[in-house]
Amino acid sequence: MSPFGCSGLLVAVLALLCCPGSGEETFEVRMWPERLVTTLTKTLLDSQPQWKRYLISNVSEDTDLQCYFLCAGKHQSKHLSIIVYQPPEQVVLKLQPTWVAVGNSFTIECRVPAVEPLESLTLILLHGNKTLHNQTFEGRAAVPQEATATLSSTAHLEDRKHNFSCLAQLDLRSRGGGVFHWVSEPQMLEIYEPMPDNQMVIIITVVSVLLFLFVTSVLLCFVFGQHWRQRRTGTYGVRAAWRRLPRAFRAQ
Repeated sequence: MSPFGCSGLLVAVLALLCCPGSGEETFEVRMWPERLVTTLTKTLLDSQPQWKRYLISNVSEDTDLQCYFLCAGKHQSKHLSIIVYQPPEQVVLKLQPTWVAVGNSFTIECRVPAVEPLESLTLILLHGNKTLHNQTFEGRAAVPQEATATLSSTAHLEDRKHNFSCLAQLDLRSRGGGVFHWVSEPQMLEIYEPMPDNQMVIIITVVSVLLFLFVTSVLLCFVFGQHWRQRRTGTYGVRAAWRRLPRAFRAQ
């Protein structure tokens, strides 16, 4: 019989046992606390002379059931604890920023919208198969709570070899249950190497020199072109004027 359930979907099977003896003996059963008799739904699943099996449903919160029965003139009881849990609907991982230079800081954030019981939850931040951080939580909450784990780290070149992810683990073993796992979608961190200052100075100097040479060559081409045009225009002007002179004047 499982003492665990998820939200309002929880059902528990309650078997009422009679002491050994004649299969025809009858026994008396009563429940405690009394209010649970009216708030929970009880359905008889099976019945035999020495036992009865009930389906208890509509359980929305942690509940203790105490079953008292009278068997062969003796009062006996059985106790059952029902623990309601709510698994994470999703596990969200966020890297901020997603593009970072080597040596700069970035933040890993894992968020679970709602989970219960919160004190049984552990958020594990992973880089590949390596555990970076474990976040546990304390205290009980009346309603499902959001859980967040955050880690600040420094970017290294080897960080881009593996994805980052978040593992949400709900451990109910201390309450008679098991361990449940949910994993976020993997995220990749883009990492680049910043350019050293001396290389930047060299690049700026080379670009400046090339730009200066380009501007100088353009100016020189313009100046020499103008000079060449003036020379050609001047020669043709003298020849044209000479041809326009009368032949008599040219013969002198």
